[in-house]
Amino acid sequence: MSITEAARGRAAALAAFVTVVPVCAGDAIARSFPFGPRTRAVNDLGNQFVPHHVRLWDLLHGRADGGVLVNWQSGYGTSFLPDVGTYLSSPFALLVGLFPRDGIDLAVYVITVLKMAVAAAAMSVLLLALRRAGGGGPWWAAGVLGASYALCGWAVTEAVYNPMWMDGLIAFPLLCLVGEWARTGRRRVLGPLVVALAWTANFYTAYMATLGAALVLLLRLLTADGPAPVRERLGALLRAAGTTVLGIGLAAPLLAVVFMGSRHAYPGWTREFAPSDWPDVFARALPATYSFFTPAGFLGTGALVLAGTLVFHRAAPRRERWAWTLLAVAVAVSTQWGPTHLVWHVFATPNGSPYRQTFVLAGVLVITAWVSLSYGWPGRRALLGGTAVVALLSAGAATSPRITSWTYPLVVAGVAATVGAVLLARRAESWGPGGAGGFDGAGGAGGAAPGVTAARRRPRRAPAVAAVLLLTGSLAAQAALTTAYADRRRLAGLDDYASWGSRQRIQADAVAEADGWPAYRTEPGREQTTANDPLTVGGQGTAYYSSHTPEVLTRTLAALGAGWTSNGRAVQSLDNPVTDALFAVGARVRMPRDPHQPGARDDARGTTVTRAAVPRLVTVRPPGPAPRFVASPFRNQEKLLGARVYTLPPAALRAGGVDGGDGGDGGDGTLTATCPVGSEVFLWAPGFSGTARLDGARAGTEAELRGRVPARRAALQPLGAVPPDGRVAITLRGRGADRLPLRSVGCLDRDRLATAVDGLRSSGASAVRVTDSGVRASLPPGTRGTAVFAMPRIAGWSCRADGAEARPAGSYLGLVAVPLDGRTSVVSCAFSPPGLRLGGAVGGLSLLVLLGVAVAPRAAARRRTRHMKTSPHDHRLVARTA
Repeated sequence: MSITEAARGRAAALAAFVTVVPVCAGDAIARSFPFGPRTRAVNDLGNQFVPHHVRLWDLLHGRADGGVLVNWQSGYGTSFLPDVGTYLSSPFALLVGLFPRDGIDLAVYVITVLKMAVAAAAMSVLLLALRRAGGGGPWWAAGVLGASYALCGWAVTEAVYNPMWMDGLIAFPLLCLVGEWARTGRRRVLGPLVVALAWTANFYTAYMATLGAALVLLLRLLTADGPAPVRERLGALLRAAGTTVLGIGLAAPLLAVVFMGSRHAYPGWTREFAPSDWPDVFARALPATYSFFTPAGFLGTGALVLAGTLVFHRAAPRRERWAWTLLAVAVAVSTQWGPTHLVWHVFATPNGSPYRQTFVLAGVLVITAWVSLSYGWPGRRALLGGTAVVALLSAGAATSPRITSWTYPLVVAGVAATVGAVLLARRAESWGPGGAGGFDGAGGAGGAAPGVTAARRRPRRAPAVAAVLLLTGSLAAQAALTTAYADRRRLAGLDDYASWGSRQRIQADAVAEADGWPAYRTEPGREQTTANDPLTVGGQGTAYYSSHTPEVLTRTLAALGAGWTSNGRAVQSLDNPVTDALFAVGARVRMPRDPHQPGARDDARGTTVTRAAVPRLVTVRPPGPAPRFVASPFRNQEKLLGARVYTLPPAALRAGGVDGGDGGDGGDGTLTATCPVGSEVFLWAPGFSGTARLDGARAGTEAELRGRVPARRAALQPLGAVPPDGRVAITLRGRGADRLPLRSVGCLDRDRLATAVDGLRSSGASAVRVTDSGVRASLPPGTRGTAVFAMPRIAGWSCRADGAEARPAGSYLGLVAVPLDGRTSVVSCAFSPPGLRLGGAVGGLSLLVLLGVAVAPRAAARRRTRHMKTSPHDHRLVARTA
């Protein structure tokens, strides 16, 4: 192993170690999982990412309903490959298979910390690759700066609960390395593979990392030593562009599917960018601060001081000093300006934190600090300048409410430690041969001090060790306390979810015992732990939350009375016997309210399972034009069922005890109606938020509705049986009673429903076979009308009758449908996600180009070898002839 390789290995190991320890220590201080009782599953980590990793575990162990193409567990059948490309395509995700299924929370935590360690190691390797010939900082400084990058505020406060973003943290230094290879014309095959890996692991942050790496490459070309011809610089840019395009092309099979999945997804949130106040921006660059909607620019005071020294470092060329400093400032300002904000975020303001590109700023600052070190440890003038930069940041943040009692003491301690470490490192460098008495291991950072000859230098390792301890200690302390502070603040400000525990085990056991798929579906329940309960506890339910929740799914279920959160991206289970019949839900688990959620009360009800005779997954509707949805979910259910089963009585609202009152956003109300005796009462109040109780119902049957349209939509809610006198009185307590829709009360006749279900069972498919990517149904002879599949008609379904040519599936009120002419005995539908064919073609073409790139140099070398072998013979022949 060469000295350079040894230095890289040591730097990478140091960076990884210095990264892991503060993160775990901070979580332990905050008593956060897995070091304490506080959950870390906030926001989408608990609601999306952990459940999707559970499904990955099931796929790896052969226990999932469906495969990579179709997810039969969620949303009554959804496309899963876009979710793979968004949440699970990182190579690190496969590590969940090594953990027990009930330990996925721990698996995701380990993967997250491991990604941070790899990002630190990758940055340290990049920094050593950026060494000047005959110069550069010591390997241990590269290790500490690599850890500073991985411990930036973006990582420990934002990406730590978005584990996919950590792949972008890794991608930035790797893509900068690819830029270096393109600049020097090396590794033309490995470069596109690295780009493809980065874009496959997480395309979103890879896009930002690619922009950042392009800026770094441009600056490297502009500040290169020597008068490089314009042609050479343009050639390097073209090689980098070709490498990037080729790498993205290799990732196209997945990227195209993700892109098309986003196009067919429900719109979700729409936000306008609003820049943060500059005092808050400055404050977030300091330790022990937190805010969801400000850029998490914390980097560690040591890296900030060193980055600030560059512009004052006289040993560095003026062009490099100003170019790197201006790049860092420009990237920082670009996060605050609307047009560049959109460029960083693929031209769409994200729903959550609008500063997701902050890790690129952290990387640029770390590289700036390293460039300063590459010209030797900064002297007193430069140190004073770097300290002044941090002091100005601190002063600018003085009025920010983000500043805590820990912030300024940590800043002062960090500056003192950095200054002391630099002075010690300069002393060690002036005495130790090769820099720090051999401690550098790769040629030092600047040679001997003036007046000290090589012969007079003698090893002095202690100052270098002390410098390392000062830099790593101050960074670790700041990062650990920032992590602990962010852990506490996230729990106080964001939704959170319980880690796997007894509730999920009981629910999963109940689902497994009742499961009869594909003969019928088992619904894990309306009272959910997360918005993706079917992925964690099993079954084949309604609930589904993803960035790719299909628009047709959300709109179809909403028309039938289902509720949602996250502005329609998280559809919820609908506890209704009619929709259970429509979607072949033959078993339903009912759980008490999740005690982890705020406002939950102790509930004496235990877990129950109800069963019902339901049609198969494929039923038949009689010939005739397809119906259309109307405003009422009760009538829409009947249209899809093909029978009248509800009575919709006129209802009167008494608000605050006065007829015709407001109903109020904060008052109580009573809704009265008259229904047939023996029927069941359902309330449709999508915009109501509060509780509803049917007067006369048994204690403990109060229903909770959480409507705040458009963000939240309350589901059609069962309230109980109609009283013996037929008079229905529903007590409402909450907000939005004055905005109840017309015909908000529906009374279900169970006998009529049973008759309708029997008709669908007798006329439907005689046998149904379900695969990981399709459905095949056998029909009674002479069947006419429309075969309706109990799954949403999302883009990608194609169907055929009796082996005929496949055609795009039809739609019957939002469900997959196939017309029948009386001669069809078998209908089958197969699913292929939109974009897969086009992406596969682009990926295949890119692979051929890459193979050409790999083979061409070898073929040229063989031609040169043959020419060299034949040339002497030809010359001798010419000589003899003469």
